[in-house]
Amino acid sequence: MSPRRPNPLAARAACAVLLGATLVAGTLSACATDPTRGYAFASTYDERVATVAVPVWGNDTFSYGIEAALTESLIKQVQSATPWRVTDADTADTTLTGTITRAELRPISTDPITGLGQEYAVRLTVDFTWVDNRTGEQLVRRQNFSASGSFVPAYGTGERLEIGETATLEELAREVVGELRSRW
Repeated sequence: MSPRRPNPLAARAACAVLLGATLVAGTLSACATDPTRGYAFASTYDERVATVAVPVWGNDTFSYGIEAALTESLIKQVQSATPWRVTDADTADTTLTGTITRAELRPISTDPITGLGQEYAVRLTVDFTWVDNRTGEQLVRRQNFSASGSFVPAYGTGERLEIGETATLEELAREVVGELRSRW
């Protein structure tokens, strides 16, 4: 009698089943129902909050109109990245207020021949507070919170300052809204 050869399809199927069971067991053991206790599929945003008011932020800089653009970016970010609705301050559960305290434009790179800036960074710094309107409790408060974006005004590319400002505003809005997550 010749020795039996193992069936390669059966061996592969057994490996796949074993691998699948291991992945499921590993995933289930690694996940938690509470985001503060490990990996979780639950939202990291406070479920007691349903609505947020985002009034136009203050602006202590000479960059005219940037506060309205930041407020618009914040509203869009809250609406797209959180389970909350943006509403007026009279009916909102919470209010997110802030002030742009510094707007900077710095060269990142310069042309070695002319010395003119080739790439610039736009950096915005803000102070903000998130308050629970129902209790008056300050949920989050940050000072000197900043984000940066860049643009390339050099010949050939010719990007305008607004490109850098928009990138910075969107990044700042993402980071501010990220700070509103539940306490870890």
